Amino acid sequence: MTPAVEAARQAGVEFRLHEYEGVELGEGDYAVGVARALGRSPEQLFKTLVVDIDGALRVFVVPADRQLDLRSVGKRAQLAARATVERATGYVIGGISPLGQRRRLPTTVDESALAWDTILVSAGRRGLQIELDPRDLVRLTDAAVEPVAA
Repeated sequence: MTPAVEAARQAGVEFRLHEYEGVELGEGDYAVGVARALGRSPEQLFKTLVVDIDGALRVFVVPADRQLDLRSVGKRAQLAARATVERATGYVIGGISPLGQRRRLPTTVDESALAWDTILVSAGRRGLQIELDPRDLVRLTDAAVEPVAA
């Protein structure tokens, strides 16, 4: 199992795993493709983005069909470089989970997540999503909940 799945298991939260295939990086919007492959609404599947804000890394969890409003999170905010993200989280692009990261980064979950009974986020590898209560995700990551999607 991945560190993300192990983190959920150790915390004792209820979750379900969903495997998918046939979605490749670089073919359109990856997260929307994953939602389609799982037969879920892109609003219910959330992508994990790592952002560099003045040299500090932060995680933002936003719906698959929306973008992170970079202006709302910091004047000099930009998506972090791939190698930096992979080194900090321990996951590869396309499989970045907000759970079980190598180095726990400050996390913000878009407020729209709380409208769902469950949401899906990466379970720590391409081809695997974890479905859980968004309140459990917020608690496990000690996340702030703010309107950060545009």
